[in-house]
Amino acid sequence: MSFVQRIITITMVVLGTMCTRFLPFIIFRADKPTPKYIQYLGKVLPLAVFGLLVVYCLKDVSLFEGSRGIPEALSIGLVIILHLWKRQMLLSIAGGTLCYMILVQTIFS
Repeated sequence: MSFVQRIITITMVVLGTMCTRFLPFIIFRADKPTPKYIQYLGKVLPLAVFGLLVVYCLKDVSLFEGSRGIPEALSIGLVIILHLWKRQMLLSIAGGTLCYMILVQTIFS
């Protein structure tokens, strides 16, 4: 990339980030109630995104070869247990990821 291309790329990234950060505050003013469909999307989209991530992460797991999905199953179990225990999403995700990485790097390598 040339210097000009780098400047254009950085400018576009900054503008895109600013638009996505400021646009909701411009569209949905504080003095007006949030529309019902936006409230609905705020409730269902996080679950849909996590469902999509689970499907994406497990799409290549084979139950008939390799580690047979054991590290994935153990890590999913840990995520469920941590989330039911502490109700902190970041802790659950970090714990499951750490568990999976330890299992595939040491036991199932």
